[in-house]
Formats: sequence, structure tokens, C-alpha cells
Amino acid sequence: KLSGKKGKLHAVKADVSKEEDVLKAFRWTEENLGHVHVLINNAGVVKENFLCNGETEKWREVLEVNILGLCVATREAVKIMTANGINGHIIHINSVAGHKVPNFPGLNVYTASKHAVTALAETLRQEFNALGAKIKITSLSPGLVVSEMTTLNTEFSEERQNVMKEQPILNPEDVADAVVYVLSTPEHVQVQELTVAPVGERL
Repeated sequence: KLSGKKGKLHAVKADVSKEEDVLKAFRWTEENLGHVHVLINNAGVVKENFLCNGETEKWREVLEVNILGLCVATREAVKIMTANGINGHIIHINSVAGHKVPNFPGLNVYTASKHAVTALAETLRQEFNALGAKIKITSLSPGLVVSEMTTLNTEFSEERQNVMKEQPILNPEDVADAVVYVLSTPEHVQVQELTVAPVGERL
């Protein structure tokens, strides 16, 4: 259960698209803080271009972070949990774009990557059932959130930035509150999918 006590934040720099960085981050955590009980996969990127004429490298970066990076981090966390008998919790920060395709041209492979996260969460749940693991998996899908990937993204065109600023939007704290709720559920309760959107969302 969450105690409400203040903890200590330890920042470890890692590029989620580089497997060795992820492995080093997990090794540091094990050696300095102990076993992993909770993993929140929050890394994500979007690159503005089109499928019909976009750049392969930009697509690859999105897929490596949003899909492969998430899978590698999840695998490493699950290894630790299962080896130490920990009934842990994996939370994928997904997106409403992981359940529908927003009419927002320029997202290219981003929406497909988030649909993959939806499928990966359910695949993992089924794997846990097959293995008899008591690890929880939650796909948490926010709507538009103020972040460096959206309204604070300086790589977006001025037109794209203006469209985003006109939309109803969540604050990062709203997503954090949803994470806390999911983590606070009893051991026998699994929130498999949770969608959190701003009132009046039009995406």
C-alpha cells in the first residue's frame, strides 16, 4: 500500500532506444536500491512527418522508443520480479491514440506504436496467466497532456503547436494521480485499462 510518506528520487540517465543503457539502469537500481517492484514505462516520442513522404530514421526512432524500449524494460523488470517472488506491477503509459486513430495528420507511425502498446499489455497479461505469475499489468491511456512531446515540443510546426494549444488538455499531475490510483488497488484487483481524458476532448 502507498504510505503517503515522502521518498527520495534517484535519477539515472538512460537512452531507452539503446538496450545496453536500459540494462545498465536496471543493474544500477538492483545494486543501489534493491529489487524492482514497480515499472512505469513512460518514455515516448513523436516525430512530425507523413507516411506518404516521411523519413525512415524518424519512424525508426519512434518505434525503437515506443515499442522496443518498452519491451526491453518490461522484460528486465519481470526477470527481477519473477526471480525474487515479487508480485509487482507494470504500467504502460499508453495513449488514447492506442485505441483510435486521431484525425491529426502528421502522426505517421506514432498511432501504430501506441496500438502496439495496447496489444503488448494484453499479450503480457495472458503470458502472466499462462506462467501463473501474480504480476499486474495496466495500460494507462491519457488524452492530450502538457509535455515536451506535445504543447512544449519546439520541433512541431507553428500550425501544429497552435492546434494543440486550442485543445482541452491534461496536466502531468492528472496522469500521476491516475498512476497512484492504479497502484493503490488491492492485490486481487487489476486495472487492465484506464483512459484519462480532459473534459471536452475533441481528438
